[in-house]
Amino acid sequence: MGRQFNVNGACFPDEHYMIDLNSRLEEIRRLVDDGKYFVINRARQYGKTTTMWALKEYLKKEYIILFLSFQRMSSAVFQDEYSFAREFANMLVRTVRNRRQKIEGLSENDICALEAGILSGGMNLADLFDMLNKLCETAVRPVVLMIDEVDNASNNQVFLDFLGFLRSYYLDRKQYAVFHSVILAGVYDIKNLKQKIRPEENHRYNSPWNIAADFDIDMSFCPKDIRGMLCEYEKDHKTGMDCAQIASMIYDYTSGYPFLVSRICKLTDEKIAGSDEFPDKSSAWTRAGVMEAVKMLLSEDNTLFDSLTGKLADYPDLKRLLHSLLFVGNSIPYNRLNDSLKMAEMFGFIKNAGGNVTISNRIFETILYNLFLSEEILDSEMHRAGLLEKNQFVRNGCLDMKLVLEKFVLHFHELYGDQEERFLEDAGRKYFLLYLRPIINGVGNYYVESRTRNLERTDVVVDYLGEQFVIELKIWRGNAYNERGEKQLAEYLDYYRLKKGYMLSFNFNKKKEIGVKEICFGGRILVEAVV
Repeated sequence: MGRQFNVNGACFPDEHYMIDLNSRLEEIRRLVDDGKYFVINRARQYGKTTTMWALKEYLKKEYIILFLSFQRMSSAVFQDEYSFAREFANMLVRTVRNRRQKIEGLSENDICALEAGILSGGMNLADLFDMLNKLCETAVRPVVLMIDEVDNASNNQVFLDFLGFLRSYYLDRKQYAVFHSVILAGVYDIKNLKQKIRPEENHRYNSPWNIAADFDIDMSFCPKDIRGMLCEYEKDHKTGMDCAQIASMIYDYTSGYPFLVSRICKLTDEKIAGSDEFPDKSSAWTRAGVMEAVKMLLSEDNTLFDSLTGKLADYPDLKRLLHSLLFVGNSIPYNRLNDSLKMAEMFGFIKNAGGNVTISNRIFETILYNLFLSEEILDSEMHRAGLLEKNQFVRNGCLDMKLVLEKFVLHFHELYGDQEERFLEDAGRKYFLLYLRPIINGVGNYYVESRTRNLERTDVVVDYLGEQFVIELKIWRGNAYNERGEKQLAEYLDYYRLKKGYMLSFNFNKKKEIGVKEICFGGRILVEAVV
């Protein structure tokens, strides 16, 4: 079997299709060369372990690399410093003794001293670091300590004491020779996250490692990265795909989130190719095939989505923030000092876009929309109306978006026409999505364009059986504002290479004329609906 796309664990070049990591590894190497201690902290399934494995290979000619993982440590290890010191030393010895590692350049006497300390049962952290000091002092090359899955330990006092020892030896590095560089990897940023937030436990402060250097290296995949990976695949399979176009499309949906990129590729290669609609790889690696993979991804239950949605249940403030950002259209300034924003960014929900908060990518955005909407479906008359009428909107395999708007206007006016303006401003877009979702569910996808999501304007983009629809949702602010909206929509249609667009206006003028009409604007057809 040849190489595959991988979403489970670390990726290796001889087994998996990967992006070229060399530029990132070179950036990290500069931190190591400078003797820095730092944390590679990124959201779940963001390529941290893959990067650590690649870095180990990248550095091993000039450094002695001790690569450990706390994933293998049981909770009992953190009960006291003796248990932790013994298990840490045991992991280190096993690493050195592993014949596949081929770690050379460490003193056999110093390794034996660690083994004796393990057997004695009386080794504490001070004893451990005294032995590590001797081990590094006699090593033929500088020693780099790398620890993956450090989150397993970061809320335990004994681990904080361990960090305190690392800090102490780092500050006294002119006198002691412990580790040339230390690299930790995990979701939580031990350097500046004051506490690992768990509502059910007392918070423990992580300040003992405030020596850590900033780690600002971008680990997301850019379109060029994705294109390179697809080109490697294309060399093996000769599908005839346009690698640049497909890479750009995947990036548009994922914003380069490593797991999402690889998952879409894996679904396209293994699930879409060979299906009834896409019988071979050549037909799968097309725009339509990748869109089908995106739809499949959005409907599946995976560990990343479970983790994201689980965080919303654990942290109500985070859930309220995201709901406000998505449905109300509030503009939220980006501020790393805000605990809720910092946590949302750490878990991968949001990113900084020009000084404002935005959802990290279209996939997460759609997952969140679907989750929030599903919580209101049972009590939603608007969703029920869309569900009952869904069959009339598809004709000859094409979605009749004009009819969707016509029916929505009728139902909205009947159900909510007498509501207060503030209610409609906050809830208008939610009710449209509640109505739209059962109509396209199982066949099409939708997402909200982040560049236009604000208090007064939102663009919903619908993909349905290879056809795209752009619907601008806006608050009516008079004719002049409406004309500007028409111009903006026309420009947006140019971006999507569409000749027809849709506008849904929530108008609070008592003399408004409710209904749907078509107008021509700059050679394009705009379907305008007013409620």
